[in-house]
Amino acid sequence: MTLRTQKAGGGQEPWTLEELSAGLAKFFTDKGRYPTGPEVDTYPYLPSARSIERRFGGIVKLRQTLKLDSQADFRTGQHSIDRAHLIGQRAHQTENTVNDFLVGRFGKEFVHREYLFVDDKRTRADFFVYDKSGGFCVDVFYPGSKRNLQGCLNSKLNKYTSDYMRQYPVIFLQMNKEIDQGTLDTLILNKKKLLGGGQHLMAWEPFVAFCQGRKRLSVGK
Repeated sequence: MTLRTQKAGGGQEPWTLEELSAGLAKFFTDKGRYPTGPEVDTYPYLPSARSIERRFGGIVKLRQTLKLDSQADFRTGQHSIDRAHLIGQRAHQTENTVNDFLVGRFGKEFVHREYLFVDDKRTRADFFVYDKSGGFCVDVFYPGSKRNLQGCLNSKLNKYTSDYMRQYPVIFLQMNKEIDQGTLDTLILNKKKLLGGGQHLMAWEPFVAFCQGRKRLSVGK
């Protein structure tokens, strides 16, 4: 089977089942499994997931049509369980990294993890840090790709709508090292839903610089 390369722009001939089968077979050879929906968009030997949705009813139905020897729907079953476990494990490790840095910079007494604004067990920041300027909040997230970045940020913004949650600076800390600050800045410039006053979207290096510019408190002072 001949591999077809994905090209940008319209006016292209529709992909055939044979071409799709060849692209999926190539992915399986490379990765040892078939792609998820988001991976289809970035793989050079497959069309966009949207075009597969239009012509074949989606990636799940396409796998079923081609009778691939794999779980068709990665949103359910063992793949979903494994993915949830991976996300949970990564979130725990990521927050530990941030916690260790903040404690080292500001002191254990002044770093509050899972800080509750009110006693409803829901309105909380991942971290609240007390410093000589009053303090600031840190909300950590790890988008799996640039594609997921905006959705993750919108979810964070929706949490910080109350005035009492916006009385301190809020740092939305993006921890995927493959997404740099330039990408974050471009997202903010083109975003319809703007960040509020005192809200900042940062990658790790700018966050470290921000913290180094804040003055820490001392016990008893």
